[in-house]
Amino acid sequence: MSEPIRSEARARRRGGVSSFGDAMRQYLAESGLATKLRNWPVIDAWSTAVGEPLARRARAVRFQHGELLVEVESATHLQELKSFTGERYRRLANERLGRESIQRVVFKLKR
Repeated sequence: MSEPIRSEARARRRGGVSSFGDAMRQYLAESGLATKLRNWPVIDAWSTAVGEPLARRARAVRFQHGELLVEVESATHLQELKSFTGERYRRLANERLGRESIQRVVFKLKR
């Protein structure tokens, strides 16, 4: 039985009132925030690895199946990250995480 169905069944047993926990889980799942919160340690590790000034210009926006998508504000930073420093930052972020979570970093020019 999936979580929303179990939550609905619990709510029916309580006369239509669901618990705060059930309501919050449903909200997080439906809004997509649950995934973002689950991936927060990876996003934070990237930001720390590159440092605050660069993190503002090379922002991690998505982490899925070992791949980190980073939007870069300028073509100059994009080229530098792709050619020279991107792999080093990937390794540093994984060191902060204590595991090889980030398998690949994809850099994309922000539009």
